[in-house]
Amino acid sequence: MTAAYDVIVIGSGPAGYVCAIRCAQLGKKVAVVEQWADDKGKPVLGGTCLNVGCIPSKALLDSSHKFLEAKEHFSDHGIGLGDPQINVATMMQRKDQIVGQLTGGVAGLLKHNQIDVVQGRGKLLANRKVEVQAPDGSEAVYEAENIVLAAGSLPIDIPVAPVDQVHIVDSTGALVFDAVPERLGVIGAGVIGLELGSVWGRLGAEVVLLEAMDSFLPSMDAQIAKEGQKLFKKQGLDIRLGARVTGSEVVDGKVHVNYATGDETHTEIFDRLIVSVGRRAQTGELFAEDSGVTMDERGCVFVNDVCSTEAPGVWAIGDMVRGPMLAHKGSEEGVMVAEQIAGHHHPLNYDLIPSIIYTHPEIAGVGKTEQELKAEGVKFKVGTFPFAAIGRALAAGDSDGMIKIIADENTDQLLGAHCVGPSAADLVQQLLIAMEFGSSAEDIQMMVFGHPTLSEAVHEAALAVDGKAIHMANRKKR
Repeated sequence: MTAAYDVIVIGSGPAGYVCAIRCAQLGKKVAVVEQWADDKGKPVLGGTCLNVGCIPSKALLDSSHKFLEAKEHFSDHGIGLGDPQINVATMMQRKDQIVGQLTGGVAGLLKHNQIDVVQGRGKLLANRKVEVQAPDGSEAVYEAENIVLAAGSLPIDIPVAPVDQVHIVDSTGALVFDAVPERLGVIGAGVIGLELGSVWGRLGAEVVLLEAMDSFLPSMDAQIAKEGQKLFKKQGLDIRLGARVTGSEVVDGKVHVNYATGDETHTEIFDRLIVSVGRRAQTGELFAEDSGVTMDERGCVFVNDVCSTEAPGVWAIGDMVRGPMLAHKGSEEGVMVAEQIAGHHHPLNYDLIPSIIYTHPEIAGVGKTEQELKAEGVKFKVGTFPFAAIGRALAAGDSDGMIKIIADENTDQLLGAHCVGPSAADLVQQLLIAMEFGSSAEDIQMMVFGHPTLSEAVHEAALAVDGKAIHMANRKKR
């Protein structure tokens, strides 16, 4: 059986389904191939992000934050609740309802845009053909003018801590605990490790994060990372840097973890262990050897600046290609590829992709970090402003952290924006918009910001770039 389409997208995560919808909007006949299925055999759309990543983790982060607020901070507002208790089953049910609502929404959008959903495992063959193996083992071949690979990524496994999804789990398993572990170990203090560690730490678990690197969040601005580390320690997260895990063993239902710091060896015993050391592109059996698609040195599909592979008419987007594995990056690549397929020039500004950690406080950044600019020999100026001096933050009882703006010393153009604090992701997004249009620190200084708002921190940080902040003492510029 052969069916012809203008575009076939393999994968229905944020990169795949967005690409498919935009292609359909541009008048293309589109099919999406998805191998995930529920217990009734129906396609599960939305990929890792909606099902076992961004969305469920944020649901748990929100629930756990509300629990902590009720337990430790509501009394500051004169609200008495006694001794709040967490019902993990109800929390998980809420999470699942949110996931179901969003994945159902994706299904509705694909149907509205007349996109066919093909259930099964897709494999790219030569000459822009896709072989799909259905759940019952039957096979069909489809062809299209353009094929878009958007199969996403998988958690990285490490031999020293083999995942069994019972005692030793990956990021997926950590989203379905049926109880709060008394003692939780986390291998990796990156984005996923910090977020999942925060969830269970707020609910009462003693959390120890073992990070092999000697520096904390090295990809983030160093000043912001240092402030974040201090706040996480204050929250009770035990972050151990330079801790290289050498082995693990499950004994009587407990996980014994061996690790080394320098020349010293240590053993810790946990009720559960989360392995969160990163993700890898999901490319296994995705394309035939003669498909024309090649891989790069990191195990990702090799693409050019507009996500075209070396095989004519074949594209790859999202976690499968170079760059950060972020849902928003994949989605915009999906739009870019759809526009390219339709003959439109639609480049993506890879220099302005925000990075966000949804702990509390949030950590976010976009553009260059101070350490990157120093390494490049760029002369710059910096303005920072603490949320402790923002009335809205104090009124909300959420005043930890700071915002930081970096501008070119000569041109005053914004080069980077970084934040640890309340609504950091949204505040950095404001500056991202300004940076996209080439704004200067002075442009931000001259804008009128509403009062009282958290956004006033953006204004004050921009003023601080030139030593003109109003609501704090300015440091003398050298």
